[in-house]
Amino acid sequence: MEDFYQILGVNENATQDEIKKAYRKLAVEHHPDKGGDENKFKKISEAYDTIGDENKRNQYDNQKRNPFAGMGGGGFNPFEDMFNQMHTQRKRAVPDKIIEVVVGAVESYKGNEKTITYERNHNCGGCNGTGGERVNCSSCGGSGVITQHIGTGLFTQIIRTHCGSCGGKGFSYKTTCGTCHGKTTTSSKETVSIKLPHGIDEGQFLRVQGKGDFKDGMYGNLVVKVKTIPENNFEKSMDDLIYNAYFDLNTIKQDTVKVPHPLGEISIKLPGEFDTSKPLRVKNKGYHSRGDLYIKLFVKFKR
Repeated sequence: MEDFYQILGVNENATQDEIKKAYRKLAVEHHPDKGGDENKFKKISEAYDTIGDENKRNQYDNQKRNPFAGMGGGGFNPFEDMFNQMHTQRKRAVPDKIIEVVVGAVESYKGNEKTITYERNHNCGGCNGTGGERVNCSSCGGSGVITQHIGTGLFTQIIRTHCGSCGGKGFSYKTTCGTCHGKTTTSSKETVSIKLPHGIDEGQFLRVQGKGDFKDGMYGNLVVKVKTIPENNFEKSMDDLIYNAYFDLNTIKQDTVKVPHPLGEISIKLPGEFDTSKPLRVKNKGYHSRGDLYIKLFVKFKR
């Protein structure tokens, strides 16, 4: 904002007469007919047109002290624009749909495709997701918020609250859709296939873009939370693969035994002392080639 007092060469406490005298002197000095600069003369005239009028001067002084005061009547207000943008983002944000999927220890190792079936909200075909015939809220004018300007001048505050009449939606229903009854969505089973990364672990998440629920005119994302479980006597522990091996009396007398592995059977040499308190270890046969395979020994036979 240009300083009109500085342009006229007076201080902010100058009287209206002092401003008038300063303007007349500068106008004569810089008038284009007298060889003065035309742009300089325009600025002098603009300054006097504002602070030379007492009412305009008061408005200018308030705005000079608080650049955002008094801008609600059609001017650009950065705070107002910021609030509107934030409200729009909140209104448009669609939450992720989070589902839990069970992944076996062997599934995690192989990293195959996994088919998931879940319940999903879709855009209602009967009303195209509107919920019915809408009418703008008369309290908030369809914005979903109530804006209040409190104070004047330097102490102006903007307070925005959700509209109580429409619950922040900005509208009410004149008539609701006969298919979704105003919910805007209908629920149905959805099937999606995802590629499991090798070694995916407990508590990890996979995101599928645009496969979540429909809300506020758009679809959210699907987030798959992984829960790992034992599978075919295999367990997962960080990067280590654990196999629970059961032996009978004949097997433990052998020198070598074959144990299963996701990539194929492995031949294991049994130690001279068969100690079930100590698992056998096969290096680099776990997850990511840095984990190991641990074989827990169990003896099981009928007497």
